[in-house]
Amino acid sequence: MIAEPIVGRGVELEAVARALAELQHGRPAMLEVVGEAGIGKTRFLAELAARADALGYLVLTGSASELERDVPFLVFVDALDEYVESLGPSHLDVVPADVRNELATIFPSLLRFREGENVAVQQERFRSHRAVRELLELLASPRPLVLILDDLHWSDPGSVELLSVLLRRPPSAAVLVAFSLRPRQVPERLLSPLERAEREGLLTRLELEALTVTQAQELLGEGAGPWLSDLYEQSGGNPFYLEQLARRGKPDVRIPGRAIEFDGVDVPPAVAAALSGELALLSEEARHGLDGAAVAGDPFEPELAAAAADVSQSAFVEVLDELLSVDLIRPTDVPRRFRFRHPLVRRVIYELSPVGWRIGAHERCATALAVRGASPVLCAHHVEWSAHHGDLAAVVTLKAAGEAAQQRTPESAARWFAAALRLLPSSDSSEERIELLLARAGALAAAGRFAESHSTLVDTMSALAPEETIIRARLTARCARLGHLLLRRVEARKRLVRALAEVRDSDSPEAVSLMLALAVESYYDVDASAVYSWAGRALDAKELAPAGLRANALALRALGAALAGVDADACLSEAEAFVDGLADDDLEDHLDALAHLGTAEFYYPRYRAAVGHVERALAIGRATGQGDLFPSLYPVLASALGRLGRIAEAVDVADAALELARLLNNPHQIAWGLINRAYIALVAGDLDFALPTSEEARAVAEQLDGSLISLAAAHVHARTLLAMGEGAAAAEILQDAAGGPSIAAQTPTSRVTSLLTLTRCLLSAGLAADAEQAAIAAVACADKVGRPLALANAELAQGFVDLHFGRSHRAEQRAFDALTTFESLDDAYSVSVARVLRARALAADGRQGDAVREFERAAAIFDSWGAVRYRDEVERELRKLGRRIHRRTMPGAGDSGVEALTKRELEVATLVSDGKSNPQIAADLFLSQKTVESHLRNIFHKLDVSSRLNVARALDRATPMQESATAGGVVEATNSSSTN
Repeated sequence: MIAEPIVGRGVELEAVARALAELQHGRPAMLEVVGEAGIGKTRFLAELAARADALGYLVLTGSASELERDVPFLVFVDALDEYVESLGPSHLDVVPADVRNELATIFPSLLRFREGENVAVQQERFRSHRAVRELLELLASPRPLVLILDDLHWSDPGSVELLSVLLRRPPSAAVLVAFSLRPRQVPERLLSPLERAEREGLLTRLELEALTVTQAQELLGEGAGPWLSDLYEQSGGNPFYLEQLARRGKPDVRIPGRAIEFDGVDVPPAVAAALSGELALLSEEARHGLDGAAVAGDPFEPELAAAAADVSQSAFVEVLDELLSVDLIRPTDVPRRFRFRHPLVRRVIYELSPVGWRIGAHERCATALAVRGASPVLCAHHVEWSAHHGDLAAVVTLKAAGEAAQQRTPESAARWFAAALRLLPSSDSSEERIELLLARAGALAAAGRFAESHSTLVDTMSALAPEETIIRARLTARCARLGHLLLRRVEARKRLVRALAEVRDSDSPEAVSLMLALAVESYYDVDASAVYSWAGRALDAKELAPAGLRANALALRALGAALAGVDADACLSEAEAFVDGLADDDLEDHLDALAHLGTAEFYYPRYRAAVGHVERALAIGRATGQGDLFPSLYPVLASALGRLGRIAEAVDVADAALELARLLNNPHQIAWGLINRAYIALVAGDLDFALPTSEEARAVAEQLDGSLISLAAAHVHARTLLAMGEGAAAAEILQDAAGGPSIAAQTPTSRVTSLLTLTRCLLSAGLAADAEQAAIAAVACADKVGRPLALANAELAQGFVDLHFGRSHRAEQRAFDALTTFESLDDAYSVSVARVLRARALAADGRQGDAVREFERAAAIFDSWGAVRYRDEVERELRKLGRRIHRRTMPGAGDSGVEALTKRELEVATLVSDGKSNPQIAADLFLSQKTVESHLRNIFHKLDVSSRLNVARALDRATPMQESATAGGVVEATNSSSTN
């Protein structure tokens, strides 16, 4: 990217100077340059690159290309691949093997790191995005990195998705990502991330306007001649148009013809005529070579341009000097690679070439690429433009391109599969057509284009032979699942019922598959008895085979039983025994069984078993390339881990679930991702994160028609408000969502949990009588369910009421009984709640020594989770009892802000401010990454911030901390209170 003189952008360049200065403090930044075609975005970015280079920063640039919009990650590969290859293997030794393997799926120069390891399924492509973020952090470690991405309005879907992720979670290092867009052509997937990043202060948006007359004179200089006024009028102050018209000389205001229209851009007639006149001055050989280059790409290599033009390489090289001399093409920083002066120039040349000739040129490009061993993805663009209907070789190439792209860029894969289907001969076997249709449906679903996936599945079913009843039933179930995601639940259920009625044999596998799909629909309808009933009907089939189908039926019956509180123990044990007796091969086509079993175990609860079965489902899915169920598996795993007290793992999984949901861009899955992430934040005491996350979850859930998801969103929001001391608001939200004070809208087991929450909310709001009624209702519901978890939650609800009314001895006994049950269930979070209640009851009963021991146990649990807020609350209770608190790292001198940070937290915060990533901080301080994450949560809480960038800003604003505030040591804990 060569910097040219820049005119009239003083305010924008001041913003650039500020962004570059931020990098000196190790902080990331995002810069969006917006403007119409020809307004000078590329020139502005070149000026940015020149200034960054003058400061000694690493500058890497890439550009998207208008006619190559489906080459995966093209703009990032263009910017990074050559430089990464130049580093050599040793520079990447610090990168974990799995990260290198993920990077190898994006960057051709890193293919040497593909050592046969499995790469994540397409639903886990966020792992590749994380890998790129880590790569950017690594590249920025010796000096700041400026990554420039031009013309992103033409980006392929993979690049758009990756940029949207970086906008939400920028690299934790001195990385400036600067990119340009046309305002009316911003990819839809970028709109929300751009708006959010700008709102949160992570993104600076610069909009380039047309030049003034004075600025136009400065730009053109003597080239304007005496015709500046006419040139300005015809160009509208657009710098590219101004220069193009000035090349022609005296303007002709009576230029015939019309604007050239393409891709949302209208090139004015005068400019089109000027370009045509410029091209007319070329020799015939140069013009022919230029046409070939326009087909070959932008940038292009002489060898490929020669192939497109159907001339020898030596002949093309001879015309390069002519094309360079008239500034139609320009050299790049990479040897033997050239770009057009401007993308508009390339597009005009391409459009002016004869259509029939272009078809042949694309075919010659495809052949040349295949001869040199290029990947199917690189060949596919030219094949699509040149292949004819019935071209089986082209079908093979396009199918291979789709298969190569589907793991990381499913949207591009869907395009290639569709292109292959268009070319497939009508006489071709239905097997090939069905295979392509299914592949396209899967790619569309993975890209979050559920409506098109649903339509493709319907087309697939119409292509099936009448006797293919089993696959028809499976596809009907898949359609129903997509219908649920598309908020077409009534339609989905009708389709399932109709399909079941049309099955002649009610004992057949296809009938069973449809019954199980109806059981799943009933789960989302919060109809536990219907889940149990449909699964039971499936199990009544005379010959229930294959084994995986029976496993799914048993698992769904167990889920219905767990939710309804009917015979759950026996149903769950039978399902577990059967599933655990099957080999992975038996479950490959029935991962639903593991998903439903894990969900049932979570609700029962058997948290450790739930983790084991969900992790087994994930492992089989990764090994077999099946990720359809991952969006529903992640939330169950995160919640179970959270209940077990494995908070750091739960945070990782919940983050992954939310990243995946946002990639799919589906409100239903985003809402579930937000709900589960808010729950984990709540367990960890990170209320500053839980509150906005639960608020967003409720806002998204309101768009949906599912009562289950609305209830879940309301519950986590109410729990968060309760933890913040806003019991009245929490009670109102919970009752509105769950059918009033009786919480009638929920299943029995979930109802007990909600009544416990409601009891605590009402007590917090000072409505003790109402709270007592809620606790009584919880007991009645728990007695009906008859399961340990429900009974323990009801005991806990009564215990809170007893303590409020001064019945401390009874409250202590109830808390102890609940605590014992929670411990037997491995419910670490509920154990902590019960332990705090028991400690308060003991203190109220005058048993201070016992109370201190319970409070200390609770504080230790919260501290191990990094739940600073809860730990501090408990320690305040301990101080009231005369207990002196000492921790290995002494607290800071203040109650909030930088002065509240411990010595270790200040060390971590300083390294964050220096742009260090979590792995780098862990290495510098000889800590585990989980410990670093725990410290970061504490830092965010004390500084009242939500991002690493704001940590750095807080440190910059703070005055130097006193020596005494940061000195620390190992101090033994002492107890000044008396014991009983």
